[in-house]
Amino acid sequence: MREILFVVGEASGDLHAAKVAAALRAAEPERPLVGVGGERMRATGVTLLEHSERLAAIGFVEVLRHVPRHWRLLNTLKARLSSGQVGLVILLDYPGFNMRVAEAAHAAGVPVLYYITPQVWAWGAKRLPKLAAWVSKAAVILPFEEELLRAHGVDATFVGHPLLDRAAELPEPAAARAALGLRPHDPVLAVFPGSRGSEIARHMGPFMATARELVRRHPALQVIVSAAPGIRIDPSACPFPVVRDASFTVLRAATAGLLKSGTTTLEAAVAGLPHVIAYRTSAMSYAIARRVVRIPHIGLVNVVAGREVSREFVQDAIVPARVADALEPLLQTESAARAAALEGLAFVRSRLGTPGASERAAAFARDLVR
Repeated sequence: MREILFVVGEASGDLHAAKVAAALRAAEPERPLVGVGGERMRATGVTLLEHSERLAAIGFVEVLRHVPRHWRLLNTLKARLSSGQVGLVILLDYPGFNMRVAEAAHAAGVPVLYYITPQVWAWGAKRLPKLAAWVSKAAVILPFEEELLRAHGVDATFVGHPLLDRAAELPEPAAARAALGLRPHDPVLAVFPGSRGSEIARHMGPFMATARELVRRHPALQVIVSAAPGIRIDPSACPFPVVRDASFTVLRAATAGLLKSGTTTLEAAVAGLPHVIAYRTSAMSYAIARRVVRIPHIGLVNVVAGREVSREFVQDAIVPARVADALEPLLQTESAARAAALEGLAFVRSRLGTPGASERAAAFARDLVR
């Protein structure tokens, strides 16, 4: 029985791949599962060839430091693909590396399932012909991606967003606050500075300054900071409690959130948390992004909505007092701004499909590997 090879480059992909792996393991317990990923994949029985923590990078410039390691890993995977032991490759996001894996798999005659495809609608449209040529099936998680990819010859199907699978497990706000030791009636600001060291380095200063400004205005405000596993936050830079590996509990406990852009904004939509988005990268990466990004928003919640549901502050626009001004009405339970935000987040949730994305992706995998 030939193995299924997963390739994941970061923590969010590890989570989604683990759910696909669990569905595959339940259907075919004897099928060997191997891959590049993290601890969640390992816990579902995937044998790791490389840990994704060693690969994570962000920005056009930062990724250059990881080129030698990526090149060595790519050669290792090419040899495995050529050996005949791989029956299917499942790729999750991480397009800079995974498109090369797709090319190698295609050359070796190994089918490719791309689950959570590159964001060609934002940038990298030149990848569309390559996706059509190298990818056997694309399982997409945003509603507009299926039509876009199919128009360019990619066999794509919208499977829904995997975050919806966690919606049924969300705690009630009161229970989430109790679990985190928060006062039940005072407002709570959740701060999500990022899941990578580079994001923490650039965001902690302005994010903490924003939180302190809001506490100055509203002394009863409670602030909690959500941190990804393995990310160190210097206590001297963060005067507020840090909660690890419990993002949905933090989102459900909070009244409003200050979030870096990315999947966290969709998590907030699922949790029903009004929020403001802020993001800062290196000056060179930002200059490159301004030339290649083709959409008006950076927050996925706004991309899905097709309008600004959550205010965005990028680069030098992250001025703590101004970000605090945007957050302040979201902390007021009866404000018009909060009501509008909640309505917008409900619309986003309605656009994300139905639960079961991982099982649908696993069904495609079983068909392809046969």
